[in-house]
Amino acid sequence: MTIFILLAVIGAIVQFWVPVNYSMVDYLPENAPSTTAMDVMEEEFDSAVANTRVMVQDVSVQEALAFKEDIAAIDGVNDVSWLDDAIDIRTPLEVADQETVETYYKNDKALFTLEIEEGKEVPATEAIYDVIGKDNAMAGDALNTAISQQKTGQETFNAAAILIPVVILILLLSTRSWFEPVLFLTAIGISVLINLGTNIFIGEISFISQSVAPILQLAVSLDYAIFLLHSFDDYRKTDSPEKAMKRAMKRSFPAVTASASTTFFGFLALTFMDFEIGADLGLNLVKGILLSFLSVMVFLPALTLISYKWIDKTHHKQWLPNRYPIGKFVTKLRIPALLLVALIIVPAFLAQNETNFIYGMGDNPDNTRAGQDENAIKDAFGKYTPIVLLVDKGDLARQEQFVDELSELKYVKSTVDYTGAVGTGIPPEYLEESAREQFFSEHYSRIILNTTTDTEGDAAFALVEDVKEVAANYYGDDYYATGESFTLYDMKQVVQEDNKLVNVLTVVAIAAVLLITFKSLSMPLVLILTIQTAVWMNLAVPYFTNEPLVYIGYLIISIVQLAATVDYAILFTEDYMNNRQEMPKFEAIKKTINEKIFSIGVSASILSSVGFIMWLTSTDPIISSIGILLGRGTLLAFTMVVIFLPALLVVFDKPIEKTTWRPNFYKRK
Repeated sequence: MTIFILLAVIGAIVQFWVPVNYSMVDYLPENAPSTTAMDVMEEEFDSAVANTRVMVQDVSVQEALAFKEDIAAIDGVNDVSWLDDAIDIRTPLEVADQETVETYYKNDKALFTLEIEEGKEVPATEAIYDVIGKDNAMAGDALNTAISQQKTGQETFNAAAILIPVVILILLLSTRSWFEPVLFLTAIGISVLINLGTNIFIGEISFISQSVAPILQLAVSLDYAIFLLHSFDDYRKTDSPEKAMKRAMKRSFPAVTASASTTFFGFLALTFMDFEIGADLGLNLVKGILLSFLSVMVFLPALTLISYKWIDKTHHKQWLPNRYPIGKFVTKLRIPALLLVALIIVPAFLAQNETNFIYGMGDNPDNTRAGQDENAIKDAFGKYTPIVLLVDKGDLARQEQFVDELSELKYVKSTVDYTGAVGTGIPPEYLEESAREQFFSEHYSRIILNTTTDTEGDAAFALVEDVKEVAANYYGDDYYATGESFTLYDMKQVVQEDNKLVNVLTVVAIAAVLLITFKSLSMPLVLILTIQTAVWMNLAVPYFTNEPLVYIGYLIISIVQLAATVDYAILFTEDYMNNRQEMPKFEAIKKTINEKIFSIGVSASILSSVGFIMWLTSTDPIISSIGILLGRGTLLAFTMVVIFLPALLVVFDKPIEKTTWRPNFYKRK
């Protein structure tokens, strides 16, 4: 107990020194084309790609220039660009190219583009708000990062503040002591704090891991503690506390190990993702499951033996019955259940791959300032997604033809490069160095495309592919392209490949654990089919409701739901197999349903509560999507285990018996 408590205290303290990374881009593989391009551009050019747009209203040209100067003076803000960088504003605007003018200045509204340094997003955006006031607008990737930094910690705390009372209420309704929920939460809470502290050895964690991992660890591993203490409670009726705990540990160890193993190996599959945000979350969850297992099997027995008198003193009657006589009714539904799932499974499998996926952070909610500002800028100046290309600077004639062809592409509003701004007739050497550095580095010429697509979607990704095709025609592989649409395009390619890999790894790993647990060739198929169908049904809902889904949430939940809820199927099937040795299949399945629906329901209610609370308390699209998918998916898994799994076990009783080593099924004499 001393060691665990000491480690938990240390973990609680050192967690505040673990850096949190809020940038999705940083988790792309180093060899992703957009990542390589960004590295080359940062090495070759002093200025970076603009990641923020600021709009001020009701201003003259001179007033806009004053705003530009004030914004440029803010620490962390670089390369503020406006109309004066594109044309000579000393000449009347009426005679200038109107398309260029209206890109920056329109209806007395001025639009600035700028770059905010990584790590300075929060103070820089707050300072910009101070400069522009409440009536003007700001949008961009840097602002989204700042919002995530400001809200993630607070929203995680809010979720925990709601979740813990809900979990306590569920545990109080399902136990016979006021003190038992304290033991459950202490044992798992200790392991959560230790896990948070161990992140100091990783170096940094993602904001998704910070938000999701502690709450998910708590919800998934509470079952281990509940199983141990329920066994202890049973043996206390006949044995001394010490002997009862020894027997409880021996009895619960195989079940807790099997449960923890399926979850452990399921989460372990996430660590094989190339998109490292999944690997980051997977590592945190794997550590969490291992530490929870150790806490339950080492710390909780010691804590219980020290405090068992408090359990005795705080006994109360069980408010909810632990048996529900619905087995007879559920058994009658076996054929309709099988037919219904047979009708649903193929459409669900196909639909879950056809959902309208979002690969980035998604849009800010319309009821937030960020969302309203984003809409205001789009309404005034249209969509704006810059693409930056680096090409060989030695052939300006080829570059001019290249830029002319890019200009003809749909959604390319304008281009900025040397051949367009200065012209091929003037050698670059004739320009001042400061002017030349805007277009050239030592090795490359820089071309900026101002496009009118969203940062992602069919139009944006089609444009990315068109730009890549044109660039390849002129420069082969000797070019670099970056920008938010290129980054999200790369992210799409990476995570789709990850999805195939980690799903196969998860299913294979869990099937291996089930094969060892049940010593059966058919049981892994039966149990995985039950839970995987629930996963497909869950992930198909956004398709049928025409709701966009953040792909990272989809990918993570496709693994987490399977790994976390297969325990329900294991618990149910283990009890059924024991009952089947003593009675015929119908009696065995009825008895199992009557006795296990309560304990499975308790676990499912806790995990689904976690999901729905994350969904309700988080404004981050990724965290929110993980929450709703987890909440809904858990309820679907519970329904499948209680209704569909019994039907499979009864209908395929004979094949299960023949493919199981020493099943010892009951035979009528």
